[in-house]
Amino acid sequence: MQSNVGLVIEEKAADIGNFMVGRLLPFRKKRAVGPFLFIDHMGPACLKEYQNLDVPPHPHIGLSTLTYLFEGSIFHRDSLGNAVEIKPGAVNWMTAGKGVVHSERTPEYLRDESKFLHGFQIWVGLPKALEQSEPSFYHIEKEALPTWEENGIQYKLIAGKIEGKSAPVPVHSPLFFIEIKTEAAQKIDIGDRLYGEVAMYVLEGSVRVEGNTYGTKQLLVAKKASLCAFETNEETTLYLFGGEPFDEERFMFWNFVNSDKAVLEQAKTDWKNQNVDAFPKVPGDEEEYVPLPEPRQYK
Repeated sequence: MQSNVGLVIEEKAADIGNFMVGRLLPFRKKRAVGPFLFIDHMGPACLKEYQNLDVPPHPHIGLSTLTYLFEGSIFHRDSLGNAVEIKPGAVNWMTAGKGVVHSERTPEYLRDESKFLHGFQIWVGLPKALEQSEPSFYHIEKEALPTWEENGIQYKLIAGKIEGKSAPVPVHSPLFFIEIKTEAAQKIDIGDRLYGEVAMYVLEGSVRVEGNTYGTKQLLVAKKASLCAFETNEETTLYLFGGEPFDEERFMFWNFVNSDKAVLEQAKTDWKNQNVDAFPKVPGDEEEYVPLPEPRQYK
């Protein structure tokens, strides 16, 4: 029987400012899974009293960002005027559209003490018609996310829709982002609820797929979402990402995503020149910014 596991992506280290993350997407053999373009696994990290997360104001276009924490806290500020602390289980959903700027830092009340930080940073592409839309931001508390249990299996729908369930995160295309937890070994066949493409990330524990065992720090990409079936070990936490892919190719440079390279070139020029009409300042965090990186190549 032919395997449904089309690709196993090993988590690789990457830097975001003074913080190390495990980058899952993009990967040279797989640029996206459904509309998901970029997935970073932050931590787990224990930051001492003199260590803090400090990602100064930086721009985005043509995508939505999704932040989801397992541990710790991040204070988000953006050029729309939002200033929000995100804690574990909540969702920050920011749609950049034609352009937005934001910063992510350790909250002031935690900066002089030890703390943990662990979570996901995710980029989701926008449909072509919305790539130049007005930017927006939504914060969704953890209590608003759908959770349910089936035969000892705990589910949480963090974003998107699956059969009979819908999360309040205002996504722009058909997608799903699901947390699954088991305390005992379980057989799970969820393929009949999924659509498009799907990838699995095991945060804790391990899964067995078609006779092979996979653990943490790997992203499994399935050939067909409809064949998504697996077994977990006793205590396992995993995440399924996926949905319908776009018809058009998406180009990526740094924090910019678009189906038109000319739009990316203009964004690069605007950010390099600090054009505040294209990329306004972030209220309350106006002293710093992340410069345009070199070399200027597309991914």
